[in-house]
Amino acid sequence: MANIQKRGEYQYQADIRRKGFPRQTQTFLTKDDAERWVRKHEGQMDEGKFRDLRPVAKLTLGDALDRYMDEVVPTKAVGGQRNERNRIRLLKKHPLAKRELSTLQSSDFAKYRNERTAQVGSANTVRLELALLSHLYTIGKKEWNWPLDNPLKDVRRPSAPEGRERRLRGDEEARLLSGVSDERVRQPVWLEACIRLSLATGLRAGELLTLEWSQVDLKGGVMNLTKARNGSKRSVGLNLEAVRVLQNLPRSTEKVIKGYHETGKLDCDFKAACIAAGLLDLHFHDLRHEAATRLAPHMMPQELAKIMGWKTLQMAMRYYNPTAQELAARMRAVEAARSEPLPGAANALAVPRAIELASGTTVGVPAQRVGDPTTSNVIRVQFLREMPSRTRAIA
Repeated sequence: MANIQKRGEYQYQADIRRKGFPRQTQTFLTKDDAERWVRKHEGQMDEGKFRDLRPVAKLTLGDALDRYMDEVVPTKAVGGQRNERNRIRLLKKHPLAKRELSTLQSSDFAKYRNERTAQVGSANTVRLELALLSHLYTIGKKEWNWPLDNPLKDVRRPSAPEGRERRLRGDEEARLLSGVSDERVRQPVWLEACIRLSLATGLRAGELLTLEWSQVDLKGGVMNLTKARNGSKRSVGLNLEAVRVLQNLPRSTEKVIKGYHETGKLDCDFKAACIAAGLLDLHFHDLRHEAATRLAPHMMPQELAKIMGWKTLQMAMRYYNPTAQELAARMRAVEAARSEPLPGAANALAVPRAIELASGTTVGVPAQRVGDPTTSNVIRVQFLREMPSRTRAIA
């Protein structure tokens, strides 16, 4: 049952009371507006689509972002918390932050997407901001009892950019390390340590800056990371270069890299070193790509994923960025390892003469020229074990 009362000049209060639904009241300037509001809400009640908006009454997007920063961001991986807070601060400066949540629609966020894309020119930046807003609505509905659907589920995201493939070329590594001594670099000792450790281990900048000596086992040659960017724990083996760098660092604090407290300062020094070295378009995170590409030819993909902290093997394709020349060299190495020419037999395809089994037993494989008329198009392989057992032929 609905009731509309005139409470004064230009004040009409609509009051809806229906069994099974919370009481709804709203004040309007005209009676027509009040009647329109009553018809809308009673129609929603009849169709089972009614939602009580009182929990989000007068709640603005900025207020919701404040709560998200206080309650949700601290639960995320340490490496991403700073970036999330920066995104929230930028979002709160936008006019949308002053709007009430109940008034925001998909078209508002689509307009925001277009404006931000034109402003920053980075599809990935906009995509991450929309992802944060979408997660805000998801948390609000699931945990904070918001009677709202997620308006961003119907908003197209900018296409994700292709992964970077920038690597160190030629003498760039030596030039980069030389640029560390430039006067514009504020922490040259710690920057050099970060560069060398990143190339040796593939650690992210955030992982390096949160690394503590209690996580480092120089004798065992391993680091046990508990504060990875994606929230997963992992162990990273230390090669001789990494051990040497760590041994030369002072241990005056629990932190291994005490010269930087946030990745922003590290990035500033790294940029200064790149400018001094004349290196263009090189980011600190590119060193992780370089490390992954150097390790990839010497281990299985799942081993590389464990070391680098990837949750999917698809990430190996993103970070493994060999040059065309390196791929060609790999193909030639495989070809050389698989074939051994027969003495005096030109243009013959040969197979390995012996294979050493994991048990240590040597298995002889007599090489035979393909197309030899004596084979009658049958490939005959004979396994000879180095033990007093009989010879076994397999045709």
